[in-house]
Parts: sequence; structure tokens; C-alpha cells
Amino acid sequence: MLYFLKLGGSLITDKNLAHTARMETIHRLAVEISLARKTNPDLKLVLGHGSGSFGHIPAKKFGTREGVINPQEWQGFLEVWKEAHSLNQIMFDALETQDIPVICFPPSAMVSTVNKTIKTWEIIPIIKALDANFIPLIYGDAIFDQTIGGTIFSTEELFAYLAILLKPTKILIAGIEEGVWQDYPANRLLIPLITQKTEPEIMDRSRESQSIDVTGGMAGKVKSMLALTSLLPDLEINIFSGLIPKNVFNSLNGVDLGTRIKRI
Repeated sequence: MLYFLKLGGSLITDKNLAHTARMETIHRLAVEISLARKTNPDLKLVLGHGSGSFGHIPAKKFGTREGVINPQEWQGFLEVWKEAHSLNQIMFDALETQDIPVICFPPSAMVSTVNKTIKTWEIIPIIKALDANFIPLIYGDAIFDQTIGGTIFSTEELFAYLAILLKPTKILIAGIEEGVWQDYPANRLLIPLITQKTEPEIMDRSRESQSIDVTGGMAGKVKSMLALTSLLPDLEINIFSGLIPKNVFNSLNGVDLGTRIKRI
């Protein structure tokens, strides 16, 4: 059984304050992941995290997502890379304190794109890491692009590519929202299930992220995950709050939380 788990940038950082990690939340999440592995030793896990207030702020400043051409934009690309790497180190350190066998796979060193589409990604090292019962850790990162110089790929985009090859049972997306709200900002009506049939009407009433997010916000997450279910009909995705204690632990043990996304 293979799960993908994303810890959102809004969950592990304060996205409105540059370079600000939520250390207490990060350490609690590490504990929950560790406990889930002990409870379910057969669980295989690919772990990912967003960049939050580390990568998104310089990315927006320099427009890195849309391409990198001149020296100023390349300096911005480097700043995004540094910030993403910095947060990844914080995540790695927290996971290691819980004796989680995590191993990092920086996308900037492994992924090449052509006009924002992945061209090459050698994933055999990730497969070997899973075979060794390690937890591969990836993250939203700056990527070299053969057409537009450089760009940024979100964790969901990276997960979508990996999912086609690795075929996880579930993709779990833990953020600060309890799921997808039908009545934002009142937040009284949580949408329990989104399918390809119900998506158009639901997304007309949905929203984008309040904070800076250069890779799509909530609507982008839903659309990309639904598209993935067309290729992987048995796949289920859960979008839920990682702020609520034990939610990550429970989700890794098969409990459906928040909003479920599936093909039908």
C-alpha cells in the first residue's frame, strides 16, 4: 500500500510572513507520521511539502513561474531555490528527530521541463528508496526548463507525474482548510465529495488561496487532482486540515477526512 502525503505550505509556514516556519506544527506532524508508520508497518509513503512563505514570495516578486531569461530573473530563480531548500532542511531535521528514514530528492537536481511540462525525471532512485523502506521527500522547487529557462513546479504537479508511474492508493493533501468549502468565507458547508461530474458547479462556488500562491491555489489543486483520476480510476484524494491534531495520523491509517476527490 502506497500513499502520497503533501504537507501544504500554508500548514508548515505562515504564508504571509517571509521565511517563517511553523515549528510547533512541523514537529507535531513529524510525530504523527512516525506513529502512523509504527501502527501500519506495511505503509509505503512518498512525502512532499509546499514552499509557503519561503519560496512563494520571491517567486511572485521575480515571476519565476512564467520563465527565466535575464540576469535579474536568474537571481530570482536562485533565491527561490535557496528558500525551497532551506524549508526542506527544516522538514528533514524535524522528521529525523522522530527516527523517520527520510531521504530527500530535490526536484531542481532531478527534473527537467520543456515549456512547463516534465521532459525527464529519473525515478529509479525513488523506487529503490521505497524498496528499502525509506520515505522519499520531495517539495515544490525551482526547475530548469529547456524552453523558458526556468520555472517552478508545485508538489501537486510533481505528485501527479509520479502517481502515473507509481500508482499510489491515495494522495493526501494536508493544509489549513478542513477541505473544500461551498460557502467560503462563512465556512459552514464542507463539500464531502467532488467527482468529475460535480466539479464544474462546485468550482464555480469555490475560491483561490488568500495568501500568495504562484502555483494555483485551491481551485488548481482540485482541477489537477481530478485530471489525475481520469488516468488512475481507482485513485482517491483527500484534502483536509493538518492543523487538527491526529488528522495526519488518522489519514495515514485509512480514515477519510475533509473533501474526497475521485473519478465517480
